[in-house]
Amino acid sequence: MKDIFSALWMRQKNTLEQIFKTPVLSGIKWSDVESLIKALGGEVKEGRGSRCKFLLNGSIANFHRPHPSPDTDKGAVVNLREWLESIGVKP
Repeated sequence: MKDIFSALWMRQKNTLEQIFKTPVLSGIKWSDVESLIKALGGEVKEGRGSRCKFLLNGSIANFHRPHPSPDTDKGAVVNLREWLESIGVKP
């Protein structure tokens, strides 16, 4: 994973760091989260309505895209953090 992290753009590194901050941040742009997943070699699959799947390192996570605000809420950030940790992704 170290090689992948070195290939991330500064904005993607910042997004990863924000996801792992304590206390949990709200207001992380969903588009930045999707960009991070793709940069890590993952895929973003569209579902019905606001549903989407992230596929990374052989693992799948289901999320609801925030709306009408583009900002991710704290609960989604916690879920995202837990999923990333479970597949070995940490800042």
